[in-house]
Amino acid sequence: MALLEIQRLNPLFEEVQLNRVFPDGKTFVDCLPRFSTEEIIAAYSKQKKEPGFSLIKFVTEHFDLPVPHSNGYKSDQSKSVESNIEDLWPVLTRAPDKKGGSLIALPYPYIVPGGRFGEIYYWDSYFTMLGLKASGKTEMVENMVKNFSYLIDTLGYIPNGNRSYFIGRSQPPFYSLMIKLLGELKGEKILISYLPQLEKEYQFWMKGADSLNEANPAKYHVVRMPGGEILNRYCDENNTARPESFREDIELSHQSSQDPQILYSHLRAGAESGWDFSSRWFKEKNSFKTIHTTDIIPVDLNCLLYHLEQSIAEAYQMNGDKTNTRNYAALAEKRKKAIEQYCWNEEVGFYFDFDWSGNHQKKTMTLAGVTPLFFKISSAEQAEKISLHIQENFLQPGGVLTTLETTGQQWDAPNGWAPLQWMTITGLENYGHTSLAKEIAVRWIKLNTAVFKRSGKLMEKYNVVDTHLEAGGGEYEGQDGFGWTNGVLLALIKKYGPCD
Repeated sequence: MALLEIQRLNPLFEEVQLNRVFPDGKTFVDCLPRFSTEEIIAAYSKQKKEPGFSLIKFVTEHFDLPVPHSNGYKSDQSKSVESNIEDLWPVLTRAPDKKGGSLIALPYPYIVPGGRFGEIYYWDSYFTMLGLKASGKTEMVENMVKNFSYLIDTLGYIPNGNRSYFIGRSQPPFYSLMIKLLGELKGEKILISYLPQLEKEYQFWMKGADSLNEANPAKYHVVRMPGGEILNRYCDENNTARPESFREDIELSHQSSQDPQILYSHLRAGAESGWDFSSRWFKEKNSFKTIHTTDIIPVDLNCLLYHLEQSIAEAYQMNGDKTNTRNYAALAEKRKKAIEQYCWNEEVGFYFDFDWSGNHQKKTMTLAGVTPLFFKISSAEQAEKISLHIQENFLQPGGVLTTLETTGQQWDAPNGWAPLQWMTITGLENYGHTSLAKEIAVRWIKLNTAVFKRSGKLMEKYNVVDTHLEAGGGEYEGQDGFGWTNGVLLALIKKYGPCD
């Protein structure tokens, strides 16, 4: 991949990132340069030799710093949390973009998460759209779908977010669920309109599948399993330190025994997973430096691709194309059997990720194991066993845990995240475990509401164990705004009512 414009500014780029000119490495890659690359390089080369040179002063003179999208917004804690979410939609809305800096311009308005996240994010957006639907904002739901379709048509896939430094990786593929959500608002035949993009999305995730063999079992996002089945993994096409987390990646490479390029591949794949980061991706649960994401077949990713295959089959069926209907339905059925074979653990009664490189199931129990319930892949007996684990192991005062490990990573205990609450609640509802589903929903609504009442904020993530403490972990401070929290909370309140 060609260097990003801002990375062409070396050694300035590395100096700024490694010296932590900004506490958050994302700040500099989101800056807008005021001058051409050549002019900035020339000025830097000259000025850095001068006595009293200040790196931060140089940067602020030559770049416009990003302004958080929800900056200046103050919530009204005397109003209900639902009213505040309605007030937040326009605050979090971005107009169609003009190209500038690292931002990839999009043709339609869209909702950003908030805080440091001033661009669209792939999987976040589905959960944000649940709230937009609950708010009756059909036009914005459609605009979001059109933007993602535009990205598929122009790039061949949906990147992590609409920033040039995300080129090379995607995120959990929720596009087919977005189309289905839009179908609920505008009629199911909408699936046919987006069939070309659904197929391109599928081709991106399945790229290289035809070239796999026993000697070369993995390429891009595809892995040939021991029985010859094809399943998917997370994988970025690049193997360099992430520009937005450059210092963190470089520092970890100094601690890890892994080859830096391999380490960076695993870090980028972890970022593509959306679970960045979690002991789920580690060989040793408390050791970040043992991350090995590309060695892992994630159960949730493969469930999402099962849904994509089903959706394409359904679109072809509406079109009257029997051959392609059969082909995609057969692919979905094959994937379902492979998920059962490699990810289901009958002895434990739960789904796990699979380490294809070591040819064994991972032992880390995570909420990703609930995804087969969300997509109705499991049997009633399996759902019963999973529900017991959720009740006994994952359920906490504020909702459900992400994993059972407390490691300091943000996608581990004691944190809970809105998308995982939604998928767990919906998955349990799918199999008639309605009382447990309601209990999780009520606890999550109460926690979100309580934090809002005391802080005026809707957060990216929450501490579900000690509901009086803020959530921690991660490569940056806790963020408020917040797109997917707003979306899930509004959708749950519509279903279960407010819980003060």
